[in-house]
Amino acid sequence: MAIYGVLTLFRQNASMMLPRSHSELETLQHRLDWFPRFITAAAILLIGLRLAGLVAYGPLDISLIWFEFITVVLIVIAVTVATPMGRRLVQARTEAAQRADHERRNVEQLLQMTNMLQSARGASDSYTVLQATAENLLDGFGGGLYVFNNSRDRLELTLSWGWPEESPLPTALSPDNCWALKRGKRQLNHEGRGAIRCEHHQSNLAVLEIPMLAHGEIQGLLKLTPIVGQDVAALANIESTAEALADAMSLAVSSIRLRETLRHQALRDPLTGLYNRRYMQDALERLAAVADRTRSSLSIIMVDLDHFKKLNDEHGHATGDAVLRDVASALIASLRSSDVACRYGGEELVVLLPDCSLSQATEKAEAMRERIEILSSRYDASISASFGVAAIPETHRTPEDALKSADEALYQAKEAGRNRVVAASITGRPTPLMAAE
Repeated sequence: MAIYGVLTLFRQNASMMLPRSHSELETLQHRLDWFPRFITAAAILLIGLRLAGLVAYGPLDISLIWFEFITVVLIVIAVTVATPMGRRLVQARTEAAQRADHERRNVEQLLQMTNMLQSARGASDSYTVLQATAENLLDGFGGGLYVFNNSRDRLELTLSWGWPEESPLPTALSPDNCWALKRGKRQLNHEGRGAIRCEHHQSNLAVLEIPMLAHGEIQGLLKLTPIVGQDVAALANIESTAEALADAMSLAVSSIRLRETLRHQALRDPLTGLYNRRYMQDALERLAAVADRTRSSLSIIMVDLDHFKKLNDEHGHATGDAVLRDVASALIASLRSSDVACRYGGEELVVLLPDCSLSQATEKAEAMRERIEILSSRYDASISASFGVAAIPETHRTPEDALKSADEALYQAKEAGRNRVVAASITGRPTPLMAAE
């Protein structure tokens, strides 16, 4: 009876301390449950035989001794068999508990990643969080994150970590060459016999590719490979974790795209792609403050297309829109990365040139004027623009006065015959410096 109590207590404690698992654990549990019952039956039989022998034959009957001996042997065998089965059960449940704890930590890291992404200020912050999470969840594996470009005709490498240097990741992929993207399911590329590989897979690495879906649309592709060795089984073991990471990443990438789109719509003119008037006003105040602090110049160029209404009337609004886009491209091609080009309204544009003097801005305006005039041959129409230039602190001290002075210089350029550049003087009175011959 004491043995039964010990085994029963062991089984109950194991059940309370370790979580239940799959059918293998349940089978071991079922088998182990029979041994306390068997030992109890053997103990009852031993006691019954002893009592029967005392009553019928007396205490020294040899047959009862044999019965007792056989019963004890059976109990010993039962305990001997039950002990390794109990150990197997404990080991199996311990492994199940470790797996459950590992999965719990993975879920916690994914939740932490989601919380961090809520605080990300832009795409750079978001991708930093994604990389850190991937390195923690999939230790020992290198990865690459591909995201569709705006036209969705190719995927561009956005992020990579731990990838073997001997087989670098391509910078772009075509969705038509990827089985994972065509099927919408994970794809394992390896060199095994009979393996189906993507056309873009040109290395000897074993690579797991997982499409990233969010809101019913594929956002990108996650690629994983072992950093050391090329164990296909290792990739198979991380498939569930990798898919969970890909799902979380896809939502993050979708959120990044949405935020970038909304930000672009809030700051950009949809027709020309230039910054809008609201952004120009904020940028002007900011750049003027920097110029005052660093004692440098800030130049402002006002641009207005000549006879644009006539162009729309004679050639249609579609041609007018195309001309505006090409004019914007011509301006961008003439500018530095630090310069800011904006659509002020209608056919009026504004260019802000930090750390640029009045004379340098005037030369830059002339180069823009020439680029715009060249567009006439493309549209078989007269296309030109007038320019007004002002600068802080050379013509005015405040950004509001400088912008007004540039507008006045632009007006003077139109009055003087259009297709020319006029710069504001130090006194604020416009003086024509350059004009088309």
